[in-house]
Amino acid sequence: MITDATRTRFAKEVAKYPAEQKQSAVMACLAIVQQEQGFVSGESEKLVAEVLGMAPIAVHEVTTFYNMYNQQPLGRFKFNVCTNLPCQLRDGQQALDHLCHRLGVEEGGTTADGLFTVQKSECLGACADAPVMLVNDRQMVSFMSNARLDELVETLKAAKP
Repeated sequence: MITDATRTRFAKEVAKYPAEQKQSAVMACLAIVQQEQGFVSGESEKLVAEVLGMAPIAVHEVTTFYNMYNQQPLGRFKFNVCTNLPCQLRDGQQALDHLCHRLGVEEGGTTADGLFTVQKSECLGACADAPVMLVNDRQMVSFMSNARLDELVETLKAAKP
């Protein structure tokens, strides 16, 4: 179900576009759903489609195209590690492997305590700072050596919910 508060947030995003182009708010509406629920479920996609007058498959295509939309519940902290060529040349895969080993998960997995999810990512646009990682789709972390990765994990573990 979508709450009245969520519908109000949707309406605010839809109002930014001409009435015949309200589908342009799809990314913003999906982001709202994810902020409120932690991920975008199939049911949420259908509700967004209904609000925007879109086919549900069109909303699903947006959800699955962008890696910023979580399609299942993830850990409190999501690590997207760039493994594209510039980062690969500067140990991007090694950074991903180190995080997975350190946290005891496979790529794409979530720790048993629900704290961390580790995923590979395509280019994050900070090639000069490689290897790079995006935390919770918001914070870019650069020059990720094993020591820096370990420090980040410990800092986030200590953070209060």
